[in-house]
Amino acid sequence: MSGSSRWLSGLAAAAFGLLIVGLGGWWFTLSLGVIVHLALLEFFRLAQFKGIRPASKTTLVACQLLLIITQLAPGSPWAAAVLPVAGSVICGWLLLQPVTGTIADIAASIFGLFYLGFLPSHWVRLRDLSDAWAAPQWPLHPGLSITLLAFVLIWAADCGSYLWGSRFGRTRLSEVSPGKTVEGALAGVVATVITGAVGGWLLGWPLGPLLGAGLGGLVALFALVGDLTESMMKRDAGVKDSGALIPGHGGILDRVDSYLFTPAVVFYAVTLVLPLVG
Repeated sequence: MSGSSRWLSGLAAAAFGLLIVGLGGWWFTLSLGVIVHLALLEFFRLAQFKGIRPASKTTLVACQLLLIITQLAPGSPWAAAVLPVAGSVICGWLLLQPVTGTIADIAASIFGLFYLGFLPSHWVRLRDLSDAWAAPQWPLHPGLSITLLAFVLIWAADCGSYLWGSRFGRTRLSEVSPGKTVEGALAGVVATVITGAVGGWLLGWPLGPLLGAGLGGLVALFALVGDLTESMMKRDAGVKDSGALIPGHGGILDRVDSYLFTPAVVFYAVTLVLPLVG
């Protein structure tokens, strides 16, 4: 696929992301639910390439319930209960199959629930954040401000590593992703730290540039972990892309891998660390 198609697809995805983040509420949650559903289908496809038989339908329903309950009552015991209850139901479902499930079947199902249910639900919690101290000097809603910052940090990590690594990258970072280089990863960290420092200052955080830079470093690290985790699964399944839905980017999972581990990092950094410093 040509570079122009890749950039056009990337810009379209960024525009869509900004639109649903701006709308917030159920528009955001339902759009996230569609993305999660498609990504889960691709994840289960990778598992099936390895002969694994996950509880696909049960996990798909559980992930949607987790997002919906998180939107209805963020931080409530109901949202917290979905993960253990759904995990138990998944194990029970696999036990009742004509061919009893294996450790691999259980592991793939539970990991799918965590990877594409629990982790993405933190985007909903982040967008619904309403505490004014989270963005004291920003005119937008606190949840919108923090979510936009998280998106911009991920884009800085991706763009910094891709632009620098594609031109100056020489040292392979990991065997699971031959295209990733140490030089590109370091450039992504630098770009994200600088972006985070500016974001912390704009939002009016105490020690804003310092805290923002620290958050940027964490986002760069966990975005890279998300990217390499998906690459590891594709390598194990013996496929180049998780799907072919997005021109120039492969599947949905190929596009959102950097967005899976990061929302929890940002949410807990903002809600746990920031109040202590403030």
